[in-house]
Amino acid sequence: MNNDFEIKPLGEAGIIVKFGNEISPDIHYKIKALSDYLEQHPFIGMVEYVISYTSLAIYYNPFIVKKSFIMYKGQSAFQIVATYIKDCVQKMQKVDENNAKVVEIPICYGGEYGPDIEFVAKHNNLSVEEVIKLHTAPQYLVYMIGFCPGFPYLGGMDKRIATPRREVPRVKIPARSIGIAGEQTGGYPISTPGGWQIIGRTPIEMFNPKDEQNPSLLHSGDLVKFYAISEQEYLALKGEQADES
Repeated sequence: MNNDFEIKPLGEAGIIVKFGNEISPDIHYKIKALSDYLEQHPFIGMVEYVISYTSLAIYYNPFIVKKSFIMYKGQSAFQIVATYIKDCVQKMQKVDENNAKVVEIPICYGGEYGPDIEFVAKHNNLSVEEVIKLHTAPQYLVYMIGFCPGFPYLGGMDKRIATPRREVPRVKIPARSIGIAGEQTGGYPISTPGGWQIIGRTPIEMFNPKDEQNPSLLHSGDLVKFYAISEQEYLALKGEQADES
């Protein structure tokens, strides 16, 4: 695969590896390939990495890096890490998209669970039923997790339901709400202020702070498939979730 990239410093203890300027599955899978390689082959002094739409940020302890890589005497921690990352890019393996985890998420659309769905429909000259049909049709790619714990930024939404953010954000959006902002769709795992157009809610917990090993339902590289459920089904599934917790 074509691995054109650029490396830049990110403060005194970070490095950013950028694979392009466009939001695309191709660039995402290059970022994922590098992050997967670093999971298996971390360098001494590496602290963590953060995936974004077009780049991977890698944070490290510069003192440990310089102390551990004595063969690079005279070089800065950034130069040492940059050399290591360049080697990783050459060795990393292409991500097999067919092995991506598919997560099916039920949504109760409209009503008290999706107060903005009628606005989304009107904005796009569609019926509410058409909005639901278009929103549940794609298989979405989780590009990254951000904004708040477990919040997935999804790619692949049909442009026919693209809608601007609310002019006045809400002070509190209920946890598990599903929204649209521009050409993006995503879900609020926890209750938080926000300006996305809320079209529905899922009974499935998207973030569990009690699970220290894997608190987030979704991860970068996962695929998401939404499907519509009734309010009765929503309440039943929510009850099951409560019983399991």
